[in-house]
Amino acid sequence: MKILIRNGTIITSSENKVEDILIHDGTITGVGTGLSETGTDTIIEAGGKFIFPGGIDPHVHMHLPVDAGFSSDDFYSGSIAALCGGTTTLIDFVTPLKGESLPLALEKRKEEAKNALTDYSFHVSPVEWKKTTADEIKECLSKGVSSFKVYMAYKNTVGLADDDILKVMQAVGGEGGTVTVHCELGDEIEVLRNKYYCERYVEPFYHHLSRPPEAEAEAVARAVELAEKASCSLYIVHVSAEESLKHIRAAQARGQRVYAETCPQYLLLDDSKYRGDFNHTAPYVMSPPLRSGKDCDALWDALADGTINTIGTDHCPFTMAQKETGIEDFRKIPGGAGGIEHRLSLLFTYGVMKNRISINRMVDLFSAQPAKIFGLYPRKGDIAVNSDADLVIWDPDAHSTISAKTHHQNCDINIYEGIAVNGNAEWVIAGGRVMIEKGHPTGWGKSGKYLFRTVG
Repeated sequence: MKILIRNGTIITSSENKVEDILIHDGTITGVGTGLSETGTDTIIEAGGKFIFPGGIDPHVHMHLPVDAGFSSDDFYSGSIAALCGGTTTLIDFVTPLKGESLPLALEKRKEEAKNALTDYSFHVSPVEWKKTTADEIKECLSKGVSSFKVYMAYKNTVGLADDDILKVMQAVGGEGGTVTVHCELGDEIEVLRNKYYCERYVEPFYHHLSRPPEAEAEAVARAVELAEKASCSLYIVHVSAEESLKHIRAAQARGQRVYAETCPQYLLLDDSKYRGDFNHTAPYVMSPPLRSGKDCDALWDALADGTINTIGTDHCPFTMAQKETGIEDFRKIPGGAGGIEHRLSLLFTYGVMKNRISINRMVDLFSAQPAKIFGLYPRKGDIAVNSDADLVIWDPDAHSTISAKTHHQNCDINIYEGIAVNGNAEWVIAGGRVMIEKGHPTGWGKSGKYLFRTVG
């Protein structure tokens, strides 16, 4: 398949230019002016449109098992939502059972993801420290995994104590890999959660109160300290609190390899969403919870000054029926929300168009930096000869309103319901295949592929 895209404004993390792009068999083979049409199967006229490298979402949870069932998007439906929003690569997670080897869990997760329409990779999560864990980490590295995730919360299931986190960081850091961390003080949070429940405070509002910003910020400080001790690259997921940024900035200023991610929900929604009845507040139960408007503003500032490196979504939708399993106990509400389809439109509308970030910075956040941090650049995250043909042709003049009635994720609720957005992924090309044409799915071809990532 040979595709020629003509006269679009190419936007990368570093430059803007009006040029043509030639694609052949899944790879960009030409970028320039006046490229030849000879032998092309498809010509796309992109005048007046922006062309971005395909989005990379470094934080998604497809087909995640919880007590209320699996998260409502599997890799197939979730990748449809991703493509409709201009995301062409997913990085999900491998969470083994206790006693299960990390390489075996990785292979099982790859099997679950084989129907994804986007390319995909994984962060692998050690959920315990065993005599074999260091060797299992090395084996996963040999299978193309360059990052591993640990949880400081959820100690009764997947979380680790600090001494075991240090061991993971030493093992991963010694091989040049990166450890990503969910930073919340699990023990302190469990005390608060149980206290509120025992006092008959069961509404979603108390999910928010039981996970205060200090519990995140102190965990960030601990993670930074452990990573420095282990000489390990650190990536802090879903930063939500202004106080956390102080520890991240200090570490970055002294030259420590500390990267930070936030998500659109923490930029655009605040803790007022937890006031109201169950049906209106339960959709916003996620961890960490939404914070104050002051925290939102601080995160925007951190995006602009480079403290925050990436925008993920933590895409993990649940239906209203699943949320209702916690109607009498906020501790049982499955935590998570969808958002992968809306990441680019929200950033474009409320970041670029509001002059909070430049359009190049937007591309850096949703594509280039995830590619660089997680061993995919320049194959992904750029528009250049020999890069993968993952491209988004963006119509900046489109207008729409986000709604559960029209979104593509497999869920009957949407935390961005009623929010107006500008811009639209008019065409999306993934692996050289046209997946979205004039805003509509084209009829899906073959699935995406597992990405072998390298440490760097």
